[in-house]
Amino acid sequence: MDDFRALNLDASEGKLFVASWPNPDARYIALIVHGYAEHVGRYAHVAERLVADGAAVYGPDHLGHGRSEGERALIVAGEHLSADLDLVAQLARDEHPGLPVVVIGHSMGGLIAARYAQAHPDQLAALVLSGPVIGRNPEFEALLEMDPMPEVPIDPAVLSRDPAVGEAYLADPLVYNGPFKAQTLRALFEAVEALAHAPGLGSLPVLWIHGEEDALAPHAATKEAFDHLRGEASEQKVYSGARHEIFNETNRDEVLEDVISFIDRAIA
Repeated sequence: MDDFRALNLDASEGKLFVASWPNPDARYIALIVHGYAEHVGRYAHVAERLVADGAAVYGPDHLGHGRSEGERALIVAGEHLSADLDLVAQLARDEHPGLPVVVIGHSMGGLIAARYAQAHPDQLAALVLSGPVIGRNPEFEALLEMDPMPEVPIDPAVLSRDPAVGEAYLADPLVYNGPFKAQTLRALFEAVEALAHAPGLGSLPVLWIHGEEDALAPHAATKEAFDHLRGEASEQKVYSGARHEIFNETNRDEVLEDVISFIDRAIA
């Protein structure tokens, strides 16, 4: 689904590219928050399903990612990304006043979305966290202790059981395939710590979905963090055998239907 509107906003550290999938009959707003090293265009199939359900969909390329400005894959501060997401939310509300807002964050985008929800719980109708990087990961933390820090790019094989997903990831010119940067890791770890020391999400409807075989955001570490966030309206589902990118997994249709069902219940 390539017929999105291309928008640009003045954000925390430069021009922020925003894709918008319009819906003249929208009954809610959906904000898609992509993960590290990728871009929101990889979620076109998710946007298409949301539009069919009645959403007006918006999603930024984070600064340093995709079509946005900034050094590739450099994150100065996680809070900047949450502030940029708020700019997108304001744009969406201006174009669709009065509609409920749902945020869907994957991986690093799940961390950004969770921090945004902690700061603006009264502005959201629902939150979906897909394989969120919200828990500690000793393997990545150990990289910062090495001098020099080894170059360890993401292995596309850990993304999905569908080999075509990894092939497309490597071939995508808007995907960053280089090594992690020390400042980026520090910013993410700081955001994880901030999330752990901020309040939970109370009565906000939250759906946490995760692949059982997720190597980038291990389920056990994520569960510990989610137990801190969860409130009385939180739900969770783990997909057997699935890897990190559950929206691109072999059971992606099942995952999307679960998300749509949750959103429809939350905004009913």
